[in-house]
Amino acid sequence: MKCPFCGNVDTQVADSRVSEVGDTIRRRRRCLACDKRFTTYERVELVMPTLVKRNGNRSEYDPAKLRASLSLALRKRPVSTAEVDSAVARIEETLLASGDREVPTERIGELVMLELKRLDKIAYVRFASVYKNFEDIGEFVEAIREMQGPLLPGKLPRK
Repeated sequence: MKCPFCGNVDTQVADSRVSEVGDTIRRRRRCLACDKRFTTYERVELVMPTLVKRNGNRSEYDPAKLRASLSLALRKRPVSTAEVDSAVARIEETLLASGDREVPTERIGELVMLELKRLDKIAYVRFASVYKNFEDIGEFVEAIREMQGPLLPGKLPRK
């Protein structure tokens, strides 16, 4: 590790400690040339996979776009910001856990739909109508049936 004071590359670790959360290591270092001390932090660098769009173009993962999609579907729905944050975190966790370097945007759409189905049924139908490009009322009815589980063919339950 290069000394921030004199630029010497010979430094010695005097003390190492794991953070309370366990995701960071704090190291106290001492420069062997100028004898000054400094602190460094070591943490895992996670790289999100590259997104492959339907037309084949590639783009970097952007959490703001994901949050915006969820927020648009959830607009004027009784879902808290904390719940949206948790949904984004679960989607990101799934992407990282896959280990894939590239992920088709269709996979992101599927993950968003799963989260919306969990959070709010109306938001799910809103998102699905755009994502799946619904063209008639029958497709809306089918999406609603999908969420309600097994029913008699052609019948929607009445309240």
